Amino acid sequence: MGMPEGLEKTIDRFRSADRQTRLEALLDLSRKLPPLPPGLEQQPDREAHRVPECQTPVFLWIEVASGRVAMHAEVPPESPTVRGFVALLVRHLSGAAPNEVAEIPNDLLHALGLEETLGMMRTQGLSAILQRVKRAVASAGAGPPLR
Repeated sequence: MGMPEGLEKTIDRFRSADRQTRLEALLDLSRKLPPLPPGLEQQPDREAHRVPECQTPVFLWIEVASGRVAMHAEVPPESPTVRGFVALLVRHLSGAAPNEVAEIPNDLLHALGLEETLGMMRTQGLSAILQRVKRAVASAGAGPPLR
C-alpha cells in the first residue's frame, strides 16, 4: 500500500505545471478548506493544536478512529498559499490509513514543485506542518485519539 489515494496524481499534476499554475492551484485549494466542525475552535486547549514553526497561525486537529485519519485545520484566508497546502493535506489525508500517511515523502514540497515557487521561509513552515501531521498520525494510530 502506498500514499493516500489521489495524492500521486496530484503530485504529477503539480510537478508538470508551471510556477503560475501551481500558485493558482494552491489559491483554488485555499478556497476549498472545509470549515472547522462546531466546537473545535472553542476548545480550551486550542493553542496545543498550533504549528509553532509556521509563521502563519495554523491549527491542526488530527486523530485516528477505526483505522482512518480524521483531519481538520484552520488557516486564515489572508495566507492563501499556506491555506492551500493545508487544504491539499486535508483533502488527501482525511480517510486515509495511518500507513498511507507514513508513505508520504518528507520532501512532498519538492515533489509538488513548490520549493522554488514559495521561498525558504514558507517552505520551512509547510514542511513543519507535514511533519506534525505525520507524527500525530503515527502516535494517534498507536494510542487513543488526540484531543
